[in-house]
Amino acid sequence: MTTKDDDAIKAAGPGRAYDDNEERAGRRFTVHHDGVTIPVSRGGRGRPLVLVPGLMSTQADLHELIELLRLDHDVVTFDLRGHGLSSAGDRYTFEAFLGDLVAVMSEIAASEPGRAVPPILVGYSLGADLAVHYAAEHPDAVAELVLIDGANPLPEPFITEIDLPEFRAMAEDPTTRREIEQSIGTPRQVLPTAKEIFDLQLQIDVVRSRILDRFRKITCPITMIMSTSIAGTGTDGRTPRHNHLWRTGIARLLHEPPPTPTVTWLPTNHRLVFTHAREIAQLIQASPTPAPAPAPAPAPRTAP
Repeated sequence: MTTKDDDAIKAAGPGRAYDDNEERAGRRFTVHHDGVTIPVSRGGRGRPLVLVPGLMSTQADLHELIELLRLDHDVVTFDLRGHGLSSAGDRYTFEAFLGDLVAVMSEIAASEPGRAVPPILVGYSLGADLAVHYAAEHPDAVAELVLIDGANPLPEPFITEIDLPEFRAMAEDPTTRREIEQSIGTPRQVLPTAKEIFDLQLQIDVVRSRILDRFRKITCPITMIMSTSIAGTGTDGRTPRHNHLWRTGIARLLHEPPPTPTVTWLPTNHRLVFTHAREIAQLIQASPTPAPAPAPAPAPRTAP
């Protein structure tokens, strides 16, 4: 179910030609799914692209990357449940977030029946894992995957028993929680509790241990943009193990049958979408343009 935010958008409809100012400013609509209200933004022109944020990131956080991509893409993005301007959900599980992505993609497809080229699907962190699962189950609905520092088929858990206290402490860190609390009621709000975030991080480890099976179902081109130091640049504690494991997971994927992803490593940490937005946009813009789907052959005529 979708509600337009203003009469101008409703009057225009999906097929209307927008002028430059309208295209850059964007259009907004709302998707209602599983008791959650999901605000969706659309702007730019060119190749269709859907951007999926990561855990604890919002459309507002990704503003710089979104604006850069809108220069030559028709960009659709949204807030995950309990993030940004989306309403709270009754659960914050991987399957719940995946269901929200499916609902948004279904709404986009329904608004543009007959579109020749499906969108590029770009996901950051958790959003990358969601994108892989969506593309595996809907291969005709995605022209290309761009995965930013996520969807890594790790050969062993990122969070081990030894790591549990550290990750639990990070989720409950007073400074982090204070920043989250200060964001409540703004476009950058994050509503999941520290326990819900920690539980989801553990679940993502399980998802990634099985994600190779999902990659094997994907037929479209895959681009991966990864951080060299996801855990930072320190040389003590668990940091070296986490950084090594991150590289090992991608090496494992590169030994899989086609489609073999194109991988670019950026010399930074997991905040690369904020610190290297321009480089990421350039990598996405340089990817080849998907070819339109061939028109169906006309039905044979039968003799009267």
